[in-house]
Formats: sequence, C-alpha cells, structure tokens
Amino acid sequence: MREYAAYLSLIENRLKECASPKDPDSLYLPIRYTLEGGGKRLRPILLLAACDAAGAPAENAINQAAAIEMFHNFTLLHDDVMDRADMRRGRATVHVRFDERRAILSGDTMLTLATSLLADGCPSALLPDALALFNATAIQIYEGQQYDLDFESRDDVTVDEYLMMIRLKTSVLLGAACALGALMAGATRDIIKAFYRYGERLGLAFQLQDDLLDTYGDPIVFGKEIGGDILNDKKTWLRITAMAEDTSGVIDAETTAPSPDKIERVKAVYDRLDLAARCRSLIDRYTDEAIEALASTPISRSARDFFSELALSARTRNH
Repeated sequence: MREYAAYLSLIENRLKECASPKDPDSLYLPIRYTLEGGGKRLRPILLLAACDAAGAPAENAINQAAAIEMFHNFTLLHDDVMDRADMRRGRATVHVRFDERRAILSGDTMLTLATSLLADGCPSALLPDALALFNATAIQIYEGQQYDLDFESRDDVTVDEYLMMIRLKTSVLLGAACALGALMAGATRDIIKAFYRYGERLGLAFQLQDDLLDTYGDPIVFGKEIGGDILNDKKTWLRITAMAEDTSGVIDAETTAPSPDKIERVKAVYDRLDLAARCRSLIDRYTDEAIEALASTPISRSARDFFSELALSARTRNH
C-alpha cells in the first residue's frame, strides 16, 4: 500500500490530463474550472487504494478513478444549478462564473467523459460489471437527489427516510468507488462486496459528520459560517430528530417566523436533546461498521490499517 498523498498525486496528474484544453473552449473551460477547484478527492483515492489492496497496481485503475471523480464533480455542478448555489469550495459556482446554459451543457459533457474514462483501459471481461455498477450507482444518486428535493416541502420526514436519502445521494458513490477498485484488481465477488460495504458505511458517517460540522464546527477551520443548515431549514439528522422529539414549538416557530437569533435558539433545542453527542454516536457506529466490513477479507495488514485509519480520520475531521 502507498501513502494517501501518493494516491492523491496519481489522480491529480490524471485529472490534469483530462482537463487539457480542447475546442470549443467555451465548453471545456467550465470543466477545467470545476476540476481545478480541488476537493478531497476521497472517491478516486478510495478506488486506487482498493485496487492496490486487492492485489493489483493502482495504475491499473487510474482511468476508472478519474471517471468516478469526473462523475462526482458533474453531480456537484448540476446540484449547484438546481440549488441556485453561489459558492463552491470558496469560488463562484460554474453557473455564476459562466452562465446556466454552459453549466448544464458542460455538466452533460462531464457525464459522458466519465463513462468514456470508465471504459478506457478496462479489460473486456470486467467491463460489463464495471458499467453495470457505474450505471446503477448513477441512478441511485439521481433518486437520492430527488428525495432531497422532495423533502424540502415535507415536515414529516423521518430519520429512516433521511438515512435512506443520504445513502443514495452520498454513500453509494463511495461504495461504488471501493468496489470498482477491487473489481479492477480481479477480486472475488465477496471481496468486492466487502469493499462496497466499507465505502457505503463510510459515506453515511461522512455525511452525518458534515451535518454536525455545519452546526457545531469551528467556522475558521470549517471554512464557512456555521448554521447554514439551520438558517435554510435543511432537513438534517439533527433537525429531523429535534422535530420528532421537541415539544417546545421552537423549531416550527423559527421556520414560520424566524428571529434574528434563529441559529442560537435552534441550537439550544439541539443541546437540550443532546443531539450532538447522539449524532457522534451514530457516526461512530457507521465508522465501526465500515472498518468491520474489511476485517475478514484476505488483504494485507498495511491495507487494513490504511482503510481503518482513513475511516477514523473521517470520523474526527473538522472540515
């Protein structure tokens, strides 16, 4: 196994090649802008590391790793258009920096590029399974996005529904990345399934940590002002649980007639219900389940340590 930074270097170099100038520049410039915006690159790194752990050089899956990151950024680009978001990773979003029509068309192009990258260099014997996994995952992500949109107009969303939604919208792509890496190494179906479960459980922990940080993070470290989810009445685990358990009426009142100190008043409800600690407990559970998923797989000690440490660091991250 290699260090995290080595996998990061591999994928950054490949993405630079993918973002090289092409004509018409008006189509490809927004794609370069998107890919140059950075990000954790967690999904392609998981894919490369899974390939290594399953017994093949990470380079064998470099195009598939680039495909996963290209697809991920395509979803973010279109999400920003739907959400009318102005900022992403500290910069203007694509539809703001350019225009909405170019954002949609460049996003469509990224989706097609992702599919092409997935097939590029994939052994013919593995390609049907790789495409099936990729396409099934894409459909699940679209379903998750629609559930998220539907939840905006509902006040009766349950915790189970929310967890189902974030599994579709976030977790399945991490699971697919891990599974695809193992697949590209020629791993058995049991090993591929174990890597999928690792990524899926990690994704649930990751999204819940995002929810927690938006309310309880340090704004300097987190990189943005906290409380955005509260101000926007976003359905998160914290809010849904509070709506189900709190009888004070504060949440409803701050939705219909928000006060200047809305964040503080809603956080007070969360604190009274001990939601931060309870959310951390749920994050711990999913992290432990991710680590346990690989416990019985025949991978090296260094590989098991790599994925365990990555999961534990995701649980304690502050940005």
